[in-house]
Amino acid sequence: MSTFLWTRPASETTATLLMAHGAGAPMDSAFMNKMADVLAAEGIAVARFEFAYMAGRRTGGPKKPPPRADKLIGEFQTALQTLLSETEGPILLGGKSMGGRVAAMLGGGGSLPGRVAGICCYGYPFHPTGKPDAEWRLAPLEEARRPIQILQGDRDPFGSKAELDEVTLPGHVSLAYLEDGNHDFGPRGKSPATLDGNIQEAARLTAVFASSL
Repeated sequence: MSTFLWTRPASETTATLLMAHGAGAPMDSAFMNKMADVLAAEGIAVARFEFAYMAGRRTGGPKKPPPRADKLIGEFQTALQTLLSETEGPILLGGKSMGGRVAAMLGGGGSLPGRVAGICCYGYPFHPTGKPDAEWRLAPLEEARRPIQILQGDRDPFGSKAELDEVTLPGHVSLAYLEDGNHDFGPRGKSPATLDGNIQEAARLTAVFASSL
């Protein structure tokens, strides 16, 4: 049974986002907390969960590195099945960085429940950090059976705007940038953009995406 960390809207819920964390930070990291709060303000309920390797750190286990992303699809699937039994209405799959990548991988499965409407990736890891010449991780995006929205800092070291301008993404994938954002959407100090502003914009765009499905 998955244990969810819930952040719910104060009023009507338009969709529920099943949200996974990135490779190195837990489901209650500063980014995940901020993102969940502003998504709830936009009418999206957020159910966060942790992969077993990360949950094990809370009980004093060793600080294991994450398994390969494809090894985590089953855990995401289990969380989804639990969520389906506990909620009604449309569901979005998504996550921060690696979590979004695994969500996209799950979205390519042949038995995806009809209630799953789309996939949300917050800082998609297009390639290893700072290594644009490495193999690009486009297959999960190309093979997904649902619309995907990617929200990316425009100077993300896992795939910057300058790099992505040279890449053709499938028609079911939409891509939007957060001004001067890094992998956590944070801008540089000299930028007119702010972290809170970028996170709020990401939540607004997620709500627009959810309402379009």
